[in-house]
Amino acid sequence: MREHQISRRSVLKLGAVLGIPTFVSSRALGLAGQAPASERVKVAIVGLGGRARSIVNESREIKDMQIVAVCDCFKPAIDRFVKDVGQDQKWGTYEDFRTMIEKEKPDGVMVETTTHARAWITVIAMQMGMDAYIEKPMCLTIREGRYMVQAARKYNRVTQVGTQQRSMPINNWASDLVKNGAIGKVLTVIAPNFVGPERWPGKPPMPMPEGGSANWWDVWTNQAELRPYHPELHHGWERWWDYDGGGLCYGVTGWGTHSYDQIQRALGTDETGPVEIMLEEPVRVEPCGKFETIPEDDPTYLEYLNRLARPVVGPRAKVRMWYANGTELRLHLNGDWGPGLGAIFIGEKGKVEINRNKIATNPKELMQSPDYPGPITRPETEYHIANWIECIKTRKRCNADIEYGQRSTTLCYLVNIVREVGEVGFKLRWDPTTEQFTNHDGANKSSYMERPRRKGYELPALV
Repeated sequence: MREHQISRRSVLKLGAVLGIPTFVSSRALGLAGQAPASERVKVAIVGLGGRARSIVNESREIKDMQIVAVCDCFKPAIDRFVKDVGQDQKWGTYEDFRTMIEKEKPDGVMVETTTHARAWITVIAMQMGMDAYIEKPMCLTIREGRYMVQAARKYNRVTQVGTQQRSMPINNWASDLVKNGAIGKVLTVIAPNFVGPERWPGKPPMPMPEGGSANWWDVWTNQAELRPYHPELHHGWERWWDYDGGGLCYGVTGWGTHSYDQIQRALGTDETGPVEIMLEEPVRVEPCGKFETIPEDDPTYLEYLNRLARPVVGPRAKVRMWYANGTELRLHLNGDWGPGLGAIFIGEKGKVEINRNKIATNPKELMQSPDYPGPITRPETEYHIANWIECIKTRKRCNADIEYGQRSTTLCYLVNIVREVGEVGFKLRWDPTTEQFTNHDGANKSSYMERPRRKGYELPALV
């Protein structure tokens, strides 16, 4: 990737058009006299929920990264966050991310917000000169995601989407086995049947929590319909269609983003996608697994994750997809069996099962290669954040560049769309170049393709 080419004058002009404060760091501009590559990269965090806590805890050993500020539109969230993970830090604290960027002058931002707010915050931050680490799923709709990619390319930003398996050596090694032909042509891929989002049933309003500014709920709601406050919206937002596409631990855009990204990486389809999608059965609201018994004292991380998935209930149905080369993707697995964060790849000469930090092969000799890296030994997200930090300094493309994130997130929304259309046995034809269906106008009008945005939270023009 090239160094940033946008001028400070252009960004200031942009700020006047948007009515937002602007700052462009010397590192982002690539100016002569910028700090040497050995200097610590200054980072700010937007959105201070549980994922942001993990980000802080798993990045403490990254020596060339410095968190300088944190932001959340709800002040009590800031106070809790600083108390829990930042008592020994001298972070600037803000309720408006634009003010934070202008005053703190970081090199990049980590957008750890709700899904429905990510695109708006990310694009504005890019326009203000920021490289971006974007939590997954990176967008609420397919067209919103494409807009984010266009912004990243226009402003030459270094982007990393939070699918951290792309930076885990063991996962990349296994993906390369598949991609480089160790099991021959891939005939079939088997992956989980994740649950989708639910529609808000319209529960009675609840009292607004104390401590927030007068407009914090409006800001939190962002592009979505401004509903009366309810704690199940505020704290359980990943369950609802308004704010996510199925963000539960066994949801389409929750764990599904990881699984489908793993598939894209191993198939070598990082910048494309399937060409046909078919619903195999009617959509039903049901548990995601069969609730098989696993000993409570089982120490393995993956069994712990499977146990988390078992109570998840939501709309689901088996789906098949086909790639242009004939590889078939079957989204069939239940939540209590198999690679919940990966997939099984069946080729002409063998099989490879990829899960997070765990793989299996048939023949077993494939794992006896001298370059097999073995399981990771550091926190799983540390590798991913470190890659982003390094790429900020080198201006190279990250392991989970925004284009790759767009393609993996699109698979999630294709699942939701084919279930929404509901025509069992009918193959929807998808053009991954135009990102349009070629044989179903109704599918192109799906809310997972695009939806209206509330006034004041429109995506800014890319000027």
